[in-house]
Amino acid sequence: MTQETAGVRQRTNVTLPEALLREARQLNINLSQACERGLAAAVLEMKAAQWRQDNQAAMDAWNAHVEEKGLPLAEYRQF
Repeated sequence: MTQETAGVRQRTNVTLPEALLREARQLNINLSQACERGLAAAVLEMKAAQWRQDNQAAMDAWNAHVEEKGLPLAEYRQF
């Protein structure tokens, strides 16, 4: 994960479905760690989606260039 995990920690409250919380406690799941992993994954996913959105025009332009002129080093490909 690229998220900072060793820094200052902040308490917060979360609302979870009762049955899920009960099952997690029965399985001795550390709720803070599980929530942190899930939140870090959600942040990473959203950052990736934002990057794709921010760079979509450049990717489309490159794809159009390749469609029109082919790959820049295609003559050297051996497959």
